Amino acid sequence: MWILAKLPEDIRVVGDDIAEKYLLLSNSHDGTSSVQIKFTPVRVVCQNTLTMALRGGPPVRVVHLKDMRRRLRDAERMLHLVNTRFEEIEKTFQAMAGVQMNQERLSEYVTKVFPDPLDPEDEQARKRVGQNRQWAEYFFAQGKGNEEPKVRGTLWAAYNGIAEYIDQRQTKQLPGDRLDSVWFGEGYYAKARAYRVAEGKLNAWRN
Repeated sequence: MWILAKLPEDIRVVGDDIAEKYLLLSNSHDGTSSVQIKFTPVRVVCQNTLTMALRGGPPVRVVHLKDMRRRLRDAERMLHLVNTRFEEIEKTFQAMAGVQMNQERLSEYVTKVFPDPLDPEDEQARKRVGQNRQWAEYFFAQGKGNEEPKVRGTLWAAYNGIAEYIDQRQTKQLPGDRLDSVWFGEGYYAKARAYRVAEGKLNAWRN
């Protein structure tokens, strides 16, 4: 099961480019997976879901006790952690919008997000990786909202190009399978990797 909760206020990246804040909680209830908490900003201009896992610090647990004061303290701690993480995400998005990309940087970025297959003899896998990279570069230039003057040609545009490609591309998946991939499966891991790679390049590319 999953619950998607919209949080108040928005992330303003640059100009009118904003992302609404959502929190995604999921649990299997059968012991096959632990409770997951993910931040899922949605870029308003194109409805890309920028999903990333809760990271850092100890696991967050809300204990089911009759002690109301204890429960309120737990809830306050959770809300503080969520607000702090969204503040960090907003700063990272804004920093991405301040990094200009050239072809060399773009190629390096998409190569790290879509690395070569482990088996170099797997022609199908190599073809799939090549297509992923080509589409990522296409949406970097042609993606919705990426033509805006303060967005065009930036790392923010490159990151959103990958998110748009994963979220909006045509597939043969049923709606439920597609959503599962975007939030929890292959699509999620690709977007999470795109965020981590972009975040890791900020210091080197901002200078």
